Amino acid sequence: MLKRLIAAGALAALALTPVATFAQDAEDAPATAPRVYAPINYNMAEDRENILLLDLSNGRRVAIRLMLDWAPSHIERVKTLARQGFYDGVVFHRVIEGFMAQTGDPTGTGQGGSDLPDLKEEFNPMPHLRGTVSMARAQSEDSANSQFFITFLPRFSLDKRYTNFGRVISGMDAVDAITRGEPPANPTRILQASIAADEKPVPVAAPPAPPPGEITADMLNAPVSE
Repeated sequence: MLKRLIAAGALAALALTPVATFAQDAEDAPATAPRVYAPINYNMAEDRENILLLDLSNGRRVAIRLMLDWAPSHIERVKTLARQGFYDGVVFHRVIEGFMAQTGDPTGTGQGGSDLPDLKEEFNPMPHLRGTVSMARAQSEDSANSQFFITFLPRFSLDKRYTNFGRVISGMDAVDAITRGEPPANPTRILQASIAADEKPVPVAAPPAPPPGEITADMLNAPVSE
């Protein structure tokens, strides 16, 4: 009888050993630290490869810090399109007071995009604050392509639903001056989108055409045809 009790005790000890060892391993394993996202660099002189410049038809310039750590694929897309001249001449086609200004569609309808494939979402926990730059998309989470928007005011309901990829670091007054409307009657345009590292000069906006029938100085100086 005693031998049976000893044997049973030994078996019980063996059965408990792996559990005890596992529990000890779990206690020794380091806890996974939460991811820390890179902070925004507001210095215009630093990392100019990741600053997007928008020269607008209202005569002002917007500088956007592209946060590579937040959404690398989306930033690669925006930089590629900017360097191709894709955004040059594109209007802000949807501008809602107190909400945001949206652009990036060459058709100006909100239905267009580039010839490049749509992007897989890169949602992150960074909040949509005033001056946030985020990708627009259709119903599918993986449908962002070329369109993006800039928020006038915080909109936390957009967090983790749209890919936040940057922040305005200079020229927010230029964003505030974008003409409102859905679509605006006289929309503000991006004359030129460029990467700061490329050092492209500020484009000269063409003067507005005179109303029909108005006599201008150029007309008075023009040679008289016989």
